[in-house]
Amino acid sequence: MAKVFVPYTLRKLTGGESQVEMPGETLGKLIENLEAAYPGISEHLLQDGRLKPGLAAVCGHAATRQGLLQRLEEDTEVHFVPAVSGG
Repeated sequence: MAKVFVPYTLRKLTGGESQVEMPGETLGKLIENLEAAYPGISEHLLQDGRLKPGLAAVCGHAATRQGLLQRLEEDTEVHFVPAVSGG
């Protein structure tokens, strides 16, 4: 199962948990499973079937460029973080 690090602002939906373990072959399936376990969480992560603008998903050690199609290994760490831009 992937280890998901829950952003502080979403911990109210996970009962205060900062980390949860969740199955999912892809990032999209992982978010579906998060929604099933913690109703309402996907509205904070998705917009129009994609990651919300301004939100990045770090899977393993790199921000995903494949969006919800990003494949996940069994023990992948997933972090949802505000996207950083600028120069």
